[in-house]
Amino acid sequence: MTMKHALAACLFLLTAPVAWSAPAPLAPRVIVVAGWENGADTGDAPGEYQDWVEREHLDTVVPVRGGPDKPILRRNAEGVYGLVLRNGATDLMTLALDPRFDLRRTYWIFTGISGVDPNVASVGSVAWARWVVDGDAMREVDDRDIPKDWPYGLYAIGADRPNALPVDANHYGSVTDVAQLTRAYPLNQGLARWAFALSRQAAMVDDPAIAARRAAWKGFPNAQKAPFVMMGETLGARRYWHGASRNRWAEDWVRLWTRNQGTFVMTNEESQTNQGEMRLLASRGFIDADRVMVLRSASNFDMPPPGVPITRSMGDEGPGQNVAFDNNERAGAPVVQALIAYWPRYRDHIPTAD
Repeated sequence: MTMKHALAACLFLLTAPVAWSAPAPLAPRVIVVAGWENGADTGDAPGEYQDWVEREHLDTVVPVRGGPDKPILRRNAEGVYGLVLRNGATDLMTLALDPRFDLRRTYWIFTGISGVDPNVASVGSVAWARWVVDGDAMREVDDRDIPKDWPYGLYAIGADRPNALPVDANHYGSVTDVAQLTRAYPLNQGLARWAFALSRQAAMVDDPAIAARRAAWKGFPNAQKAPFVMMGETLGARRYWHGASRNRWAEDWVRLWTRNQGTFVMTNEESQTNQGEMRLLASRGFIDADRVMVLRSASNFDMPPPGVPITRSMGDEGPGQNVAFDNNERAGAPVVQALIAYWPRYRDHIPTAD
């Protein structure tokens, strides 16, 4: 080969287009979503995230483009991921918009601790939701100013009194369809029942101090039970409410928006925001809303026991938190294990108890 030909060959190699393909996106099989974590993700006092990280061996930190400095995503070798929402629902959007992830077949388990209705469950108990109900958008009149026949001053936008569904969409700005005023996010109930059937026999832990506290709940037989797994709805409201009067409102509000099919069990401040975000992501093709589950565990009651002033029990979460963290993972672990064990089936076919 002459020098001229050699130079021509080199020039061709340098300028010829090179076939290149991007790496396959990461496709999590299951993402367990926790709302917060104190301190480190492992090795210290647990928050909502740590038991999941340690017991599911989520040892690998996974970077998320645009995420905060402190990692929010971990995984194990089986395709189980854990996401901690250090910035709330913004972190859901950040993950979904990262092109390195394909979340269209991912199963989601939204976890966390909650206040619990003493009429239906006890501290340490765990509930799979069929609906997440939004307790934010509503009309409010001070209870001291309400008509005498009203139970409280909270009622639906577009309605004219408590415990009534909206009839006039125009009461809410640009909304033209009264159905858009719904405050209930329905989950995949067949999937929720399937998850409950797997976890209902999971061994729940108890705590002697929590067991002793149950004695104060005279007249509330479910509040006096040892922790158990059940099905029941989650109500999210950004304001931290407490007391028997607001508990009555929560029970009524959940019944109203689920057309008497749902039962209020758990209350927290973020579930409604997270599910609104997930519905938006589903509408744009990022995730499958039928693969979303919600599992909440009780750290405290949402009202005081008989004879105790309301100000003494407001925010009394500490004693029950560790039991709630522990039982949340115990109830959810069989579901994660089943999804992984039968992934060839569940990748394309959502399990159901129906």
